[in-house]
Amino acid sequence: MIVKAYPLGIIRVNNNVNGEDEGESRFEPYVGLAFDSADDAREFYSSYATRIGFKVRTGQLYRSRTNGSVSSRRFVCSKEGFQLNSRTGCPAFIRVQRRDSGKWVIDQIQRDHNHELGLLGENSPPVQKQRTPVAKKSSVSVSRRSKVKLLTEVDGGWPCPSGVINVKRLKIGGQEGQTKAEPYSGLEFSSAEEAYQFYQVYAENTGFRVRIGQLFRSKLDGSITSRRFVCSREGFQHPSRVGCGAFMRIKREDSGRWMVDRLQIDHNHDFQTQWGTGKKSLTASKKVIEEVSGGLDSMDLADVRSSNLIRSGRANNIGSDWYQVLFEYFQTKQARDTGFFYSVDVHDGSCRSIFWADGRSRFSCSQFGDAIVFDTSYRKSEYLVPFATFVGVNHHRQPVLLGCALVSDESRESFTWLFQTWLRAMSGCRPKSIIADQDMSIQLAIAQVFPGTRHRFSLWQIRAQERELMRPMTNDFGYEYERCILQSQTNAEFNTVWNGLINKYGLKENAWLKEMYERRESWVPLYLRGTFFAGIPMNESVESFFGTLVNAQTPLDEFIYQYEQALEQRREEERKEDFNCLNLQAYLQTKEPVEEQCRRLYTLILFKIFQNELLQSYGYLGIKAYEEGAVSRYTVQRCGNENEKHAVTFNASNLNVSCSCQMFEFEGVLCSHVLRVFSLLNVREIPSRYILSRWTRSAEYGVVRDAQSGVGPQELKTSMLWSLREAACKYIESGTSSLDKYKLAYEILREGGKKLSW
Repeated sequence: MIVKAYPLGIIRVNNNVNGEDEGESRFEPYVGLAFDSADDAREFYSSYATRIGFKVRTGQLYRSRTNGSVSSRRFVCSKEGFQLNSRTGCPAFIRVQRRDSGKWVIDQIQRDHNHELGLLGENSPPVQKQRTPVAKKSSVSVSRRSKVKLLTEVDGGWPCPSGVINVKRLKIGGQEGQTKAEPYSGLEFSSAEEAYQFYQVYAENTGFRVRIGQLFRSKLDGSITSRRFVCSREGFQHPSRVGCGAFMRIKREDSGRWMVDRLQIDHNHDFQTQWGTGKKSLTASKKVIEEVSGGLDSMDLADVRSSNLIRSGRANNIGSDWYQVLFEYFQTKQARDTGFFYSVDVHDGSCRSIFWADGRSRFSCSQFGDAIVFDTSYRKSEYLVPFATFVGVNHHRQPVLLGCALVSDESRESFTWLFQTWLRAMSGCRPKSIIADQDMSIQLAIAQVFPGTRHRFSLWQIRAQERELMRPMTNDFGYEYERCILQSQTNAEFNTVWNGLINKYGLKENAWLKEMYERRESWVPLYLRGTFFAGIPMNESVESFFGTLVNAQTPLDEFIYQYEQALEQRREEERKEDFNCLNLQAYLQTKEPVEEQCRRLYTLILFKIFQNELLQSYGYLGIKAYEEGAVSRYTVQRCGNENEKHAVTFNASNLNVSCSCQMFEFEGVLCSHVLRVFSLLNVREIPSRYILSRWTRSAEYGVVRDAQSGVGPQELKTSMLWSLREAACKYIESGTSSLDKYKLAYEILREGGKKLSW
């Protein structure tokens, strides 16, 4: 039996079997307990943990191999593991698994702890206990998408971020009953976020604004050990700043709580009137703050609790915290990377989108920007942070980052701005194809910014709709549907099979099927084979570039660290493949000259793909079906299988070749059918136009190698610029490793300069 459970304190649970207090829930976790979402399960487990006397952390998550969505989650005792001295390797946990119905069900549980349990916060100062009003079922509506944490009111209505901190009470304006919390050394908080909210409230009441300052990490596990919150007028990077020294620093204790260990209350500027009264509305017209030092500081002027930002925060959770953290990260990156680019879209005082790309990503676009994936997989769930990525495929068939974004407003205007910004950052290099969601706002933005670019729908949205479609249908329908989509070879064949399927199962009035038929050229493989997609499979979901290290659930205080770690991990994988290509050589399987040619040119991964096609070509029989002048057509049939036939057309005058399977057009590698015909015609070397430079060992030169094959002057210049810049970065990095290497590098530069007539 599956029981539907709700988070405690939100929906009242009637469990008054033993005559206990009706408002007190006695639910305990057990295998089979179901929830509407993973977040509900965590809230339930956290409430249970509070009653028992322990704390909860989010543990591992597991993703589906089919579409990459989260399929199960573990919520563990906070003392699980041994990374910190306070942890004891506690085995207690629950695991929830997503079922086909969309429910999350506990399928594994461990109740036993290896440490003492007790009341949480028993050593904390005396507190005023918060009371949660009992919700009446008929009058309460709970929004799961609300992402702004409202400050609870205590002591006469003055806001305080938590009911578990000790505060000093001060009279304000001589009015009795009005108090405010003032920071002092030794003040404790249960989380860094709580401390930040507390300092914001104190700042608002005093008359200044707050920015997030430095953070410090543990050398053992990389976790954050201390944070600084500073006055917004700290430093001198912006005309509005006056070098104010006021700040509050918090340090994480072994208990997991955060304590104020350093504090500077004095400011070197006048205070402003309380922000809560006489607020000015933000009516600035839409503007773009781009690559300007201090550009994001305009957000210091926006009240973090103003109606604009609260609405924005509830929709997407890009609040002032994100502005500050990202802006400081951008400044740091620009100081080290001259190619770093960022841009912010601000409208009516609220941030709608942020885009950034480092120099390496911009250079990679000149190499591998012909086929891109705009990954907005954060939209699969009730997200906290709308983190999106632009991803390409490198010459080792690995994902390569081409830019990142936070997308707050999912309108056509926002996506248009984002694509235009990406295009500007990549020096106008338009992709041949893009894989992105099928929302109308995205479709219209792509059509406007990337005219001529083929838009292929992301698979995860289609798969979700297909599951809904097939739920009431028989297995026969699923088989016939898949065969229609994946095996149709011609437009006429697809239309015939599709119409037969619709009529057979009475689906003429199905709105989704009608829409997908109209848009069939954007998702059915038959219509996409003739477009270059760098071999990204059409029947598999695209893997997230950052995997599980960075996703929509990553908290702010971990985002930059996790982002850098994941990016470095991906780039280290690319460096390993570069090293392998330079030092390893694949074995030849045949004596064909074309195999030796491709081994010399292709990367190891691409050569294996080509080699597999070459070996398969021996299993085909080629028969000349037509010849007129220099043009001949062959029917290539698999031996022993008359149903598998392909038509290959060859022009002897210019060595042009094409196959009905369109593997080269889609993947950029010649198929076994063409190689069979080459063997019959004794073509001993593959024409250069059929060996794409993006798949070769020398792909670092981008399109420079293809300069004679119709590349535009702007595209060629951009590729040369980024190729030289990337080479120079490697040269400088090596030259500064020692004094001797510096002297050698400097002499080489001088000699090279003479040849270039500096």
